[in-house]
Amino acid sequence: MTEFSSPSLALGGGNDGPESLASPARISAISASARHPGRFEILVDGSTVATLSLDGIERLGVRLGVAYTESLANRVVVESAALHTFDRALAMLAARPRAARDLERMLVRKGEPAEHVAAAVERLITLGALDDAQYARQFIRAKISGAGLSRRRLQSELWRKGVARDVIDAALTEVLEVDEVDEDAQIAQVAAKKLRTLRSTDPATTRRRLYAFLARRGYDGSAIRRVMDALPAGADSEADTLE
Repeated sequence: MTEFSSPSLALGGGNDGPESLASPARISAISASARHPGRFEILVDGSTVATLSLDGIERLGVRLGVAYTESLANRVVVESAALHTFDRALAMLAARPRAARDLERMLVRKGEPAEHVAAAVERLITLGALDDAQYARQFIRAKISGAGLSRRRLQSELWRKGVARDVIDAALTEVLEVDEVDEDAQIAQVAAKKLRTLRSTDPATTRRRLYAFLARRGYDGSAIRRVMDALPAGADSEADTLE
């Protein structure tokens, strides 16, 4: 662990008189955090009072031997809390991509102060770590290929996550055109895949479950009816007829 300390402070400065008891608290060490890489623990008279980034240390003028006044202590507390929120946001993004508004809501829900959340999200956007347009494109591609969601369902899901409508529409247009997604072929493929799981059901149940399945994925009634009409009468598992 990298540590910068003040020997005179650690030893009490060699002064055991009454003056030493009245001396102000001072920053006695700045140590690299073992638990949080890239962060530093601030020690005052040997006790850890906060964890800061190097930028925060420089911005606040935190140095060895500096008197830990009430004013400095208040600023350190605010800086440390803001850094905690920022680091938590980074950890959540590392776990999985998120839209900016969705990340903001999650952080507030977990108890992070709203003002620190707003600052963290703004900083992440500036750094390029949060990009709703990129997130929307990734989300659309994943959900089309994986869950077979319709355009309408994709719009709804992204809107619920806080992505702006114009960003959603632009991402949908780009993905559907670049990837040359045929929406009629897509619903047929989704239906065929579902039919393979309904081989043991009777025809009426198959049709009812298939219709409900496609509706949940956001396909409109006319598109679903076209798929249903393509099924042979009485068929319960004719997936090949849809492909």
